Amino acid sequence: MKQVLVIAGPTASGKTAFSIRMAKLLDAKIISGDSIQVYRGLDIGSGKVTEEEKEGIPHSLIDILSPKDSFSAADFQRLARREIESYDGLSIICGGTGLYLKACLYDYVFMEEEGEAVAEELKQLDNETLYAMLKEADPPQAEKIHPNNRQRLLRSLSIVKKSGMRQSDIVANQSHQMVYDAFIAGCTMDRAVLYDRISRRVDGMFEAGLRDETASLLQQGVTFEDACMKGIGYREWRPYFAGQMTEDEVREEIKKHSRQFAKRQYTWLRHQMPVHWFRADDPADCSRMEKEILEWRNTHA
Repeated sequence: MKQVLVIAGPTASGKTAFSIRMAKLLDAKIISGDSIQVYRGLDIGSGKVTEEEKEGIPHSLIDILSPKDSFSAADFQRLARREIESYDGLSIICGGTGLYLKACLYDYVFMEEEGEAVAEELKQLDNETLYAMLKEADPPQAEKIHPNNRQRLLRSLSIVKKSGMRQSDIVANQSHQMVYDAFIAGCTMDRAVLYDRISRRVDGMFEAGLRDETASLLQQGVTFEDACMKGIGYREWRPYFAGQMTEDEVREEIKKHSRQFAKRQYTWLRHQMPVHWFRADDPADCSRMEKEILEWRNTHA
């Protein structure tokens, strides 16, 4: 069984730096497990790794799509597995999109309908109606989806409509076995420290020109309905460009949503995968985790 190292954790927890550190030690390449970094032009708001930060380490699944394209967990599963299988060395998946990680590492089967055309009658309905329909048809799945994530609402309803089965049941009935020998290292730290890092990171994004980046995307024809603009750091600008919010208010919204997302990421990882946690802001604990990973690599190789 092929080995895969995963560096997971919430936003701003130090995943990028630690993944570079391990890639150097293990002569590995890095696969981005982020749902927004796949899009070209969405650099600042997604915290996309820069060429300088890469330090010469090969990275894949970054800047592979136009902002007008859609990208799903099924797409990530297919492309990430292709990257892993085609590389003789060790692959490191670095990212915080939990469903992407699980889709790649486990026997997560996606139905054909997920990639098929959505029924025309569903396309005619607004998001509020679609969400209400999903809450009735598949309540557990509805809890996982934001009411305005139209793409996922349509996909889940299409599965029910075409197969007669709830997506949540399909997922629950899978055996949840890993298809790789995966070591999952989870970056953590004191919650107050993480929230301060998030705040400073968002401030840095604004200084780097996040508003102008978002404006440029809109000028190119990207809209807030496109999948790429659903990510935190971009969707919060909608009321600003509608004249309903100030830039400072947008900044605070991004910080608030980032904190909330970090909390959800922690919860998801703790319940969904066997994570080896370490304090990413503690050099001694980083060294401990490094040793654990090297031992796993040498023992299982």
